[in-house]
Amino acid sequence: MPVCTDSAMGRYIRKTCRFRAMGVMSAPGAWRCLRQLIIVRGMLETVEQSQTDTRGEAASFELLAGDPTRGCVIVCDHASNWLPPAYGSLGLELDELSRHIAYDIGVAEVTQNLSQLMGVPALLARFSRLLIDPNRGFDDPTLIMQLSDGAIVPGNANVDAAEIENRRALYYQPYHDAIDAAIDQAIAAGRPPIIVSIHSFTDSWRGRQRPWQVTVLWDRDPRLPVPLLEALRLEPDIVVGENVPYSGELKGDCLYRHGTQRGLAHALIEIRQDLIREPADQREWAERLARILTQLLSRPNLAPEQHQIQYHGSNTDPIQADDEPSPNRG
Repeated sequence: MPVCTDSAMGRYIRKTCRFRAMGVMSAPGAWRCLRQLIIVRGMLETVEQSQTDTRGEAASFELLAGDPTRGCVIVCDHASNWLPPAYGSLGLELDELSRHIAYDIGVAEVTQNLSQLMGVPALLARFSRLLIDPNRGFDDPTLIMQLSDGAIVPGNANVDAAEIENRRALYYQPYHDAIDAAIDQAIAAGRPPIIVSIHSFTDSWRGRQRPWQVTVLWDRDPRLPVPLLEALRLEPDIVVGENVPYSGELKGDCLYRHGTQRGLAHALIEIRQDLIREPADQREWAERLARILTQLLSRPNLAPEQHQIQYHGSNTDPIQADDEPSPNRG
C-alpha cells in the first residue's frame, strides 16, 4: 500500500521534536505539525486494495457510477495528491503535498457529492498533478512540473522522454480513456452529455486576496458556460468570476480534449479553496451546483442544444477564414 516513506516520516517527526525541545515551536504548534503529517499520510494512502494493480492502471482514476441518460459527465482532474510508492514524495517535504501544488483542495468531496445528488457519472484522477497533470495536453511544457509555486520538485528534475511516456501510459492515459468511455456510453444512450469539470483555486495569491467565491472558465462554446454564469450571478451571497484567475483557453487541456474536440457543451467550475475545506461546506457547494445544473438541464430552451454535438472550435486553434468571431462575454 503506497504510504509516506519511513525515512521521510522520520525526518519530519525528528524535526518537529527538535524544534519543540529547543523552544522554537510551542506545544500547540508541534501538535499541529504532527496532525498535518497524519493528514498528509492519510491522503497518500490508496483507498482500496481492489482498485490497484501492479501497473497502477486501475488506481489512476475512480469512476462514480451514474445514469448516462441524464446527459452529464463530471470530471475532476486534480482530485488527489497520491503518488505511487516508487516515487516517494518526489523529493518534496511532506507538508508540500498538502498544498495546492499537489492537488485541488476540496474538489474530490464536492465531486462525489455532486455526482450522488445529480445521479450522473463522475471520473476522478487518483494521482497527483505533480506526477503528471491530466489537465494539460501531452505536448504542454507544464505537463510535468519541475518548479511549482516556488517549490522545486527534485523527482521531476531529470525526467526524460521514456519516463514521461511511462507516466502517460500508467496514469494519464487510463484516466482520459475512462472519460471517453463515459461519454461514449451517454452518446450510445441517446444523450450526448454536457461535461462539467470541478477545480478549486487558492483564496490568495502573492499576498493579494481573491474576491470571487466561484468562477467559470470557458473557451468558444457558450452553450453551458453562459447560462451557468447567469444562474450563478443570481445567487445572492457569492461573487462570480469569469475566466479568472485562469483562462479557459488552454489547448490540449481536459475540456479541450473531451469537450471542444468532441463537440460537447462544457464548462470548468473553480471554487475558492477556503470555502470547501470542511465536509459541511463541500456538501453545501455540491447542493448549490446540483440545483443550478439540474435546472439548466431541464430548461426547454436550453436542453436540446446542450445535448447536440456542435463544433465551436477554440480560440487557441489557428484562425480559419470562415471562422465566426468568438462569442461576446459579459
